[in-house]
Amino acid sequence: MSKLNIDQKTVKELFSAKKTKFLIPDYQRPYAWGEDECQTLWEDLFNFSFPENNCDNFDSESDEYFLGPIVTFKNDKGDMEIIDGQQRLTTLMLLLRAFYDKFKNMKDDKSEKTREQIEACIWKTDEFGYVNTEELKINSEVATDKDKDEFLEILRTGDVTKGKSSYAKNYKFFQDKIKEFTEEYVSYTPLLPLRIMQNCILLPIEAESQDTALRIFSTLNDRGKPLSDADIFKAQFYKYYSDKGEKESFIEKWKALEVLCNSIFPSSSGSALDEIFTRYMYYERAKQGIKQTTTEALRKFYERDGYKLLKNDETFENLIDLANFWNDIYDQNVERFSEDVLKRLYVLNYAPNGMWTYFVSVYYIANRDAEGMLDDNEFYNFLSKITAFIWAYAVTNPGVNALRTPLYPEMINIVNKQPVKFEEFLFSPEQLENKFRNFDFKNQRPITKSMLTWWAFQEPEQECLPLEKTIEIEHIYPRNRQKIEQGLTNPNNMESLGNKSILEKKINIRASDYRFSDKIKYYQGFTTNKGKKEGTAIKELINLSKSVTDFSETDIGQRETKIILEFIEYLKDNGLLKN
Repeated sequence: MSKLNIDQKTVKELFSAKKTKFLIPDYQRPYAWGEDECQTLWEDLFNFSFPENNCDNFDSESDEYFLGPIVTFKNDKGDMEIIDGQQRLTTLMLLLRAFYDKFKNMKDDKSEKTREQIEACIWKTDEFGYVNTEELKINSEVATDKDKDEFLEILRTGDVTKGKSSYAKNYKFFQDKIKEFTEEYVSYTPLLPLRIMQNCILLPIEAESQDTALRIFSTLNDRGKPLSDADIFKAQFYKYYSDKGEKESFIEKWKALEVLCNSIFPSSSGSALDEIFTRYMYYERAKQGIKQTTTEALRKFYERDGYKLLKNDETFENLIDLANFWNDIYDQNVERFSEDVLKRLYVLNYAPNGMWTYFVSVYYIANRDAEGMLDDNEFYNFLSKITAFIWAYAVTNPGVNALRTPLYPEMINIVNKQPVKFEEFLFSPEQLENKFRNFDFKNQRPITKSMLTWWAFQEPEQECLPLEKTIEIEHIYPRNRQKIEQGLTNPNNMESLGNKSILEKKINIRASDYRFSDKIKYYQGFTTNKGKKEGTAIKELINLSKSVTDFSETDIGQRETKIILEFIEYLKDNGLLKN
């Protein structure tokens, strides 16, 4: 079990301890607090220290104000690396330095005593208690914070005449607040910094390792963003490129990569950058011949051999190239991909799970040419084959992780320039048809929309749709009609593939409960006195609405059979059926 050192301390006790040396590590995010946060902190501290604007209402023996936890671990150099609490610690240092600046020329006994206590919080002291103003109690190595040197210079000198950073703005904010405070409370000026140092409480939590500290942070933190794996990886790249003398170039490229990934990957959990590292990881796994279906955690994978993968130019350039590839996919870039390829990619976007993105990432890195392009025909054939396999396997072997077993060996084949065959997982036509006919294609199951999207794009005239347009599942024979008329002798046919189609959300809302004869105008589009209402872009529905005036239970059964048999034929065309 990991050991933790937890001991409530005042600001003064924590900051002025002889061995205290805080380090904001290179993988942390830049300082982000602005005037709003500083205003809140100032008001909280003032109201605590001067209850009801009266300094005499304060009990110095018992009154305490909790500022929150500080999660650290002691690194190999003995520095306390800050995992959580960076913003608070940095701001408290700026506040104390602003107070120190106010007291530096005051000669009265109380001001001098206060100044000495502040000195011990900001600078190192020798065994006699003398201050070394060249050695601060805090240092910053944040890789992407170009203003960190200004922060340290403010602490050393108190000079912000040329500063424009958040550090400088916040420091000036505190200087102004302290000036206002001292003008109103002339006789009590030392009391505010003293009460902040002696009665404001921090909870330092010292973990025995970085991983433990990060886990604690993720558990405690319900406001800010926990450090992502990508933040840790950034630090390794930063060290590597700094040693090469390419620090500035790296920071510029990293920021561009971060912006790109944030624009293309959803980041509801974790970091968008984590996603590109994950997709690239599968390529490196394949190169190493890893077939095990238990996938290592992202950080564990990259930290092998002292983060060896992150200490070369190729990895970083591959990540950038892979991100640009996926950006072009999500942008549906017609200059990079043919219409046929874009259609296959559109269908895959509705795959039953995200494993296809790892598969395609491996394929791209292994098969791109010097300009980052793929052979269009070969890429189309690859996309068709994996669509057929993933769809069929989702029906025969449902489960989130089931695909790992057949896909991982094929990833290895890809990097070894071997064809993708799925030889050990071919399907029996009879068994597959039986599975499909007995499978419950509920709307909640991702494979349902997967199958319907694939079917819509089997129509040769079907044009590619924009990825940003929301599609839903339409019941051609509506549920409401069945409730009223009980026209289906087998109620299960309501959820049959034969009774479903993809349809744009806006049109689905308008057409959902109508009889088929009334749905026709919504499928085809119509004009009102308010203007034209566009019809659907799903060609099969348009063709259906032009060829029949009703859609019955017989039609549902015939359409279901057609979908299943054509899908089995699709598997055959892609070499995925047993002989």
